[in-house]
Amino acid sequence: MKEKCITIMVMVAFLLGISLLSAPAQAQIKLTYANFPPAPTFPCVQMEEWKKEVEKRTGGKVAIQTFPGSTLLNPKNMFEGVISGTADIGCLAMSYQPGRFPISEAIDQPVGFSSAKAASLALYDLIEKYNPKEFEQVKIITLFTCPPANIMTIKPVKSLKDLKGLELRVGGTQANIIQNLGGIPVAMPQSDTPEALQKGTVKGHVSSMEVLKDFNYAAYTANATIANLWVVTFAVVMNKDKWNSLPADVKKVIDGMRKEWALWTGNYVDNHVLESLKWSKEKYNLQIFELPASEKAEVPKLIKPLIDGYIERVTKAGLPGNQIMKDVYALKEKYEKQYK
Repeated sequence: MKEKCITIMVMVAFLLGISLLSAPAQAQIKLTYANFPPAPTFPCVQMEEWKKEVEKRTGGKVAIQTFPGSTLLNPKNMFEGVISGTADIGCLAMSYQPGRFPISEAIDQPVGFSSAKAASLALYDLIEKYNPKEFEQVKIITLFTCPPANIMTIKPVKSLKDLKGLELRVGGTQANIIQNLGGIPVAMPQSDTPEALQKGTVKGHVSSMEVLKDFNYAAYTANATIANLWVVTFAVVMNKDKWNSLPADVKKVIDGMRKEWALWTGNYVDNHVLESLKWSKEKYNLQIFELPASEKAEVPKLIKPLIDGYIERVTKAGLPGNQIMKDVYALKEKYEKQYK
């Protein structure tokens, strides 16, 4: 009987040992990650995928708690919130603080990027080259952009003549672009746009086209005109003290994902735009137009004064404005050739 009890105890100990070996390691490092758009939007999708991938690649050593939809930090206090440590990691759109991120603003200029992939990698390389002071208080985790902004309207816009005098919802920093093309920019938050479209306060909106599905805008604007006007730049940054406290193996994992994640995000959201267009065509009979070739050639001339203004502004601030824009155009050509 005694021998039987000993045998049972040995077996229990053996099975317990096996279960402990197979159990997932408890996270030693816990990080918080704040984001400002709603959870289904692409900046939050990339956040959740990045979280999963970091946790996987660190073997469960790191656990990340995410806060989408401005539940921890909003777009205007995101950068300061990460610097102060309210969140360990945060995703910000640089255009929410005009003038604070002058190098990044070069990619925000209306240079005509045709994809988020190309624009995201151009942004990444530009920031890598200049290592700008604008990010010296944080650790950059990755960089990316939204897809190019296009014109979505209630009635078709087939030419610049159709655009003339048309009230269009835009983000505040892009108002001058629409104005130079002959439209009437109306700055307002995304949340107010559906009602403004229904009431006719605005006759359309200008942004990247995943919003046709994500915000159901195709229900109000069943016409889209491809113009590839601008992109919006984003950075994911970490509190510097938190970064410095991480062990070398965790830093290696996160650093190894920097450029990879810029491409992942660009690729994801470009594909999401295609899905949104397909969905909008099927559900709302979305019609897609392009400007005539002669007008496509005219657009860069109409918006050149804005790019010249950017160059003048950053040059006065002591930055090589002309060289920065030359780099932007060169990177645009490089990555658009690579990702046709």
